[in-house]
Amino acid sequence: MRILSWRHRPARPTGTRPPLLATEGTAPAGAVNGHAVLKAVAALPVSTWRYRWEPQDVRHLGPMAQDWHAAFPFNSDDTVIDQVDAHGVALVCIQALNRRIEELDAEVRQLRESTRINA
Repeated sequence: MRILSWRHRPARPTGTRPPLLATEGTAPAGAVNGHAVLKAVAALPVSTWRYRWEPQDVRHLGPMAQDWHAAFPFNSDDTVIDQVDAHGVALVCIQALNRRIEELDAEVRQLRESTRINA
């Protein structure tokens, strides 16, 4: 089982240029709920593993591709975790955690302010 894969783009017709910007070759698909993604990542089983052909002492760390696919069905292949998807999920989780930290910081400031007023 492969965990990460590099998907090759289909060949372009002869004489066409590659996109100048990444956004020229992509299309928006929809908004993402960062807190829902973070919750799915938190529930994702993570373990150490190795490919069957690797020596016994080799270990990798991460989810099984089938578990990843069950949480994030971005494509039909449940034997790989595409790097672009893994990076995207990680970035969304970082953003969600940052928003939560900002919310908690605001709550702490508010509690400290109310404590000073009541003291």
